[in-house]
Amino acid sequence: MRRRHRSRSKKIGLPPGALVHIGEIKTRHSELLLFRYDAHQLTEQTASGLAGLDLRPPQDGTLWLNLYGLQDATLMEAVGQAFNLHPLTLEDILNTDQRPKLDTYDGYLFLVTRFLNYDKASMQISSEQVSMVLGHNFVLTFQERKTGSFEPVRERLRADKGHIRRSGADYLAYSLLDIVVDRYFLVLEQIGDDCESLEEDMMHKPSSTMLHRIHQLKREALELRRAVWPLREVVNALIRNDGGFFQPATLPYLRDVYDHTVHLIESLESVRDLLAGMLDIYLTSISNRVNMEVRALTVVAMLFMPATLIAGIFGMNFQVMPWLENPDGFWFALGLMGGIASMMALIFWRRQWLSRH
Repeated sequence: MRRRHRSRSKKIGLPPGALVHIGEIKTRHSELLLFRYDAHQLTEQTASGLAGLDLRPPQDGTLWLNLYGLQDATLMEAVGQAFNLHPLTLEDILNTDQRPKLDTYDGYLFLVTRFLNYDKASMQISSEQVSMVLGHNFVLTFQERKTGSFEPVRERLRADKGHIRRSGADYLAYSLLDIVVDRYFLVLEQIGDDCESLEEDMMHKPSSTMLHRIHQLKREALELRRAVWPLREVVNALIRNDGGFFQPATLPYLRDVYDHTVHLIESLESVRDLLAGMLDIYLTSISNRVNMEVRALTVVAMLFMPATLIAGIFGMNFQVMPWLENPDGFWFALGLMGGIASMMALIFWRRQWLSRH
């Protein structure tokens, strides 16, 4: 089972803004991917450091710098100096267990989201932090490793599809955020499919392994909820556009993302209710199975109870008893035991106490 909380012990005693990576190192080396584009041209560069990269934001275009691998504090500090980022921003980027949030600084917005991926084999969600810095003509994104999640946006930039090349950095930030939210829908759909499959299996024959699967799915649904609920407030704050970083033409797209997050939350609550209902169904079915087994044992005991009574009576130490001297008394007693047991079995059968349902 994955660890939900990462140790912060190495930050104890350090001043605020200290650049210490907290979390799992998911790539061996850091890598930078730079896009500079406007309505007429696009340039793309890949490097392991800032040397050789033109980090000057274009006058009438957009600069997008993506950094994979957050363990290199020296490189992170160099990026912060190049774009005048606050030390607390860099600290939050390196701390990879952040919840989705939005901070406003002089000259830029700082946004933290979670990128999720669902493994159907293990029924587990893997969560990775995606940090985004939005300036008036630049966007910085920071990922723990290469996931290919933003590749559709890059393909649109390379092919000049839509109006992303003719729009500003705010539209690029919206496009990246929309990719993250769409990924949540995919994860939620996969969890929902597993819930429906589990529900069908439970209706046929519940087992102890299903209880483990229910708790596993509930845990993953909670992981998805931790990522989606704060994101709704983040998008709502972006729509208010207090810092003026989004153009009026981009705000309708943000409102569409907000609608998607509300839809996600409603669908997620439905899945959580379904899982809670399945847990009740499992506990009820187990209780019903125990009741059926107890009833079967009770019926067997009741059938043998008259025979036990008769055998106990004829086992008493009296000198004179009916059938005691009769050569056929033994068979009379057996017949009486069998007759009473058969009559009780008939009564139980007519009342459907012998049925398994």
